[in-house]
Amino acid sequence: MQTEPRAVSVGILKGGFAKTTTALNLARELAHRNERALVVDLDDNGHMTLNLGFEDRYNSTDGDGGNHAEAVLLEGEDPREYVVNVAEGLDLFPAHEDLESVQSALKEATMGTTRLKRDLVDPLLGEEYDYIVIDCPANRGKLNDNAMYATGNLIIPLRPENGYETGLTNTLDRLVQEAREYFNLNILAVVPSDLRKRIDQSTRDRKLLREITTRDAIDHLVPNFAYLSEEDWAAIDADDYDGDLPGIRYRAAIDDAHQEGVPLRDYDPGCDQLGAYDELAAIVERGEVTR
Repeated sequence: MQTEPRAVSVGILKGGFAKTTTALNLARELAHRNERALVVDLDDNGHMTLNLGFEDRYNSTDGDGGNHAEAVLLEGEDPREYVVNVAEGLDLFPAHEDLESVQSALKEATMGTTRLKRDLVDPLLGEEYDYIVIDCPANRGKLNDNAMYATGNLIIPLRPENGYETGLTNTLDRLVQEAREYFNLNILAVVPSDLRKRIDQSTRDRKLLREITTRDAIDHLVPNFAYLSEEDWAAIDADDYDGDLPGIRYRAAIDDAHQEGVPLRDYDPGCDQLGAYDELAAIVERGEVTR
């Protein structure tokens, strides 16, 4: 299914919330469903780049190609020179260990918030790639501003861990609302991941799902694979629910794929959670959740 090219950021202002896993597997499904996709590792910790086996790119020095993020975002070099292949149809623009200095320089650069759009997204989107997915840093700063401005679309991943409420609220208040004062930024989806507890009892999984599926400003952003209606909740509490367990469920294959440095599709194409990433890719293609 080919629709208009689209770029999307995956971000939340808190670490450890499945941001990188979501970004990588979303990009892989977009490549699988279409022809070409690019994932951009803009997180200064470089987890995606390192886990995919590109330590040489992350640690590259002047003699080995230097800081490619600096070359593209500050010096306007061609990003195609620094892209590496991950899987069939999927490429990576890797992170660099000195992204922090790039962020500092962007604060002083002319039009410092527009560089990623001007020098990477606009030249590649629709020309080289059908879709571009950006793995954002977990903190505020010019790199995050660049990602939001370059894509105009955001997916917010969540895990049922302590602090998810703060991470979600801070992202909505400090990232989305502030960005919207200057440019359009659409939230495409709020995605609960790594769920593994019962939801008919008072668990953190239930609390997270209950909040996002009943909160007026968010419920329409929850994908179908994670959405529960009031009727569903009533059935759950009456021990009469026979639907699928909601959210991206924990599977050892997801962790194992991460350890092996490959997307889930390339590690275990039979994993039952690929359907969730497939639906997430369809949401990016359409530009919205549909019920």
